[in-house]
Amino acid sequence: MMVLFRRRRKGQATVETVLLLPIFFFFLFAFAKIYALLILVQKIEIASYYAARRWQLESHRNVNFQGDDANLQADIQERAMKYVGARPTTPQEQQNCAFLGLCPEPSCPCNSNSCVGPPGLAISRTQVWQIVTLTVCTNPVNMPFMQNSGFGFEVTKYVPNRDRPIAFVLPGM
Repeated sequence: MMVLFRRRRKGQATVETVLLLPIFFFFLFAFAKIYALLILVQKIEIASYYAARRWQLESHRNVNFQGDDANLQADIQERAMKYVGARPTTPQEQQNCAFLGLCPEPSCPCNSNSCVGPPGLAISRTQVWQIVTLTVCTNPVNMPFMQNSGFGFEVTKYVPNRDRPIAFVLPGM
């Protein structure tokens, strides 16, 4: 004969489940945010290397190319910031940008104390080096128990001046 009603066993207390579940989700969200910021730092490093290398190979102090530096810098900046995720074009990129809290507008002021300038690419020429600086800022986190002023990431690469581009030749050929 089958028993229709079994005796109930003691189970998990409802109060513990109700109190621990939001804490679990808070830590899950915090760990996901930290992991996403680590990925962002790596993407910024790759984008700054791209920007410095392209600037080194395509900007020359030759009279023929002198007026084109602004267009080249704008193109490099657009590609680097798109790679980082600060210039979203698709809905998926917009969600990623919103999750990281990236400031998509180039005129957005950086709220962090560690950022010097607005997000974007800054290039300054000196006698020996060309200094290429990529700046990315995140918006502040507004949570009841956690508040910050946002994070500012700035990567500086020093590129040697090359007045005349030299073709790459493998040694021994």
